[in-house]
Amino acid sequence: MAEQPLHEHTLGNGLRVVVCEDHVVPLAAVNIWYGVGSRHERAGRTGLAHLFEHLMFQGSANVAEGEHAALLESAGATFNASTSFERTNYYETVPVSHLDLALWLEADRMGTLPAALTQANLDNQRDVVKNERRQRYDNQPYGTAFERLCALTFPDGHPYAHTPIGSMEDLDATTLEDCADFFGTWYAPGNAVLSIVGDVDPEATLAAVERYFGGLPTGPQAPPARPGDLGPLAAIKAEAVDEEVPSPAYFAMFPLPADGGAEIEAAELAVEILGGGSGSRLYDRMVRRDQIATEVWAGVTRLAGGPSLAIVDAIGPDPDKIAEVLDEELARFATAGPDADETARATAQAERGFLEQTETVTGLANALSQNATQFGDPARVFTAPGRAAAVTADEIKEMAGRWLSPGARSVLTYGGSAS
Repeated sequence: MAEQPLHEHTLGNGLRVVVCEDHVVPLAAVNIWYGVGSRHERAGRTGLAHLFEHLMFQGSANVAEGEHAALLESAGATFNASTSFERTNYYETVPVSHLDLALWLEADRMGTLPAALTQANLDNQRDVVKNERRQRYDNQPYGTAFERLCALTFPDGHPYAHTPIGSMEDLDATTLEDCADFFGTWYAPGNAVLSIVGDVDPEATLAAVERYFGGLPTGPQAPPARPGDLGPLAAIKAEAVDEEVPSPAYFAMFPLPADGGAEIEAAELAVEILGGGSGSRLYDRMVRRDQIATEVWAGVTRLAGGPSLAIVDAIGPDPDKIAEVLDEELARFATAGPDADETARATAQAERGFLEQTETVTGLANALSQNATQFGDPARVFTAPGRAAAVTADEIKEMAGRWLSPGARSVLTYGGSAS
């Protein structure tokens, strides 16, 4: 995708706005990133960022409970929200004729959500989140693996040691006062980026944003997030999980460089070559040749405020053998690095990932919000393929040797010893 012209503006209250024209279809994507996620939560109140993702749909001063979704559905919109370690995201894609409706709804809840915060709403949405935790994590085979790996990888009190879903105990302890304080601290215009992509006129769109959001109070400056630095692990930190699961399994986590620099580009390509699908080294060795696993996968979660994370998942009858072979392949990769074909395939995969991310107005709006929020430059999204293509085989080898070395990872084993 060629770089598209962006129209950027910051309102007097601090809200950053990015508008991008795309006249292929008569749609408009509205996307807001708030700079708050689970890494900003305090001890004893984990899960608040994700709980707010749900509370923000429960009404505001001029929108009754349930009306936010009903109005968007009646307009033919698609909409949702998500929470991660570093941000909370709200988004809707509407027929361009209903852009004003989407902007008004987002502005009303940004400015007036506390007017609709009631104990009944809190109790209801807390139960929804707790049920989500049961269904997606606690009662799913291997469902708590990522949460357990984060707790193993990061020291107690580290901002990434707990995941966005939060704990049942902390959710139960959350009060209305906690919610009001959390909203007042983090949901200010100056802690948000609004991106709009679609069949729009930039000048008219910026005027509409000013009309709906310009009168909102600036609010307090968001406090700085706690530092999240963590280098490569020095040893294996292992835990054997005693749960009933369909098959023994092996899960590993490796810290990687933070997103935003050249190192993460090389590290992610290294992970792709090692475990990114059926053409990867680990799949070829574990599934095809040695037949010690029925499936194996590796991928990267990029994080900007702390280490990115590489995950390796392998399902097979002998987790200890999987660990042994993983060490062999990591050592071989660190010594010899990738060949030219592997490097080319990984780079092509990175480009494909970028195209898949930005091929729709919805995806591009999200990518613009991400790059504006985390790196201060929404146009950075368009340089992603070039950053991956610039990485050399030697740089991939160096990154693998430093960050993906044998004997330095967090490990969960299901049905095997902790090793």
